[in-house]
Amino acid sequence: MPQSDPSVPVAEALARIPELRGVDPASAVRLAGLTNLNFRLAAPSGTYVLRIPGAGTSEYIDRRIEEVAARATAAAGVNVEVVFFDASDGLMVTRFLDGAVTMSPAAFRDHGAVARAGDVLRRLHCDASPFANEFRLFPVIDDYKGILDRRSAPMPEGWRDAGDLVEQTRTALSRLRVPLVPSHCDPLCENFLDTGTRMYLIDYEYGGNNDPMWDLGDLSVEGGFDAAQDAVLLRSYFGAEASADAVGRMVAYKAMCDVLWSLWGMVQHVNDNPVEDFLAYANHRFARCLALMTAPDYPSHLAAIGV
Repeated sequence: MPQSDPSVPVAEALARIPELRGVDPASAVRLAGLTNLNFRLAAPSGTYVLRIPGAGTSEYIDRRIEEVAARATAAAGVNVEVVFFDASDGLMVTRFLDGAVTMSPAAFRDHGAVARAGDVLRRLHCDASPFANEFRLFPVIDDYKGILDRRSAPMPEGWRDAGDLVEQTRTALSRLRVPLVPSHCDPLCENFLDTGTRMYLIDYEYGGNNDPMWDLGDLSVEGGFDAAQDAVLLRSYFGAEASADAVGRMVAYKAMCDVLWSLWGMVQHVNDNPVEDFLAYANHRFARCLALMTAPDYPSHLAAIGV
């Protein structure tokens, strides 16, 4: 049987999972996933999702840390139920969520869905037990910039014009003394599952204790939210009008999210990653960031941080 046949890794995985032994690997239905292999499987005890970690992911994802986050969020009712997790390589089985829709930027045009996303983020930040690690934004940004500097690689278009603005944002955020809370840190739209009455948030590969406003700003960027969607998200999250400090932090993190991922994209570009045009990706994200940081109201958002 050729190794490209998906039943081969599925069969190997099933042999390691007591809860799914006896399930026919040929019955596995492939699901979406960028770096991992995901399959839906039916067993006498219910329907499950099998995640087989992608090759090389152990180089940048600590599966022991991920397991802590996955189980903590499942216990809080934010994530789906975790049935099996092998921290040696990240093989995982979760309960399949019947009747849920995988979200997208288009699906988030529904303000009701935006409100449910605000609710699940609040429950994540308030109800989940602390994770085993912390997400530190600027050290990661500095690491990516250092990689590019050491290789004399180009920076995203417009970087020279924005260097001072990035540093001003770093200074403003350094004033913060907010408690770090369990956070997703990579809330792509596709990581939200919506039943129409309740939202769930899956995939904690990059989870860490963080300023909660990062998740709101990151979701806003990834979902292409407009001002009305941002307002719905904030009001749902806080249950009232957000403070100027919270709004300022969210706006600053929207900008820094694009800084982070634009530099990551440039690293992929200089590493000749063939998956997509990472130069265009990096330049697009940084152009969006630059537009936000040069908007007339950006200085007032920075001034409100920590006040």
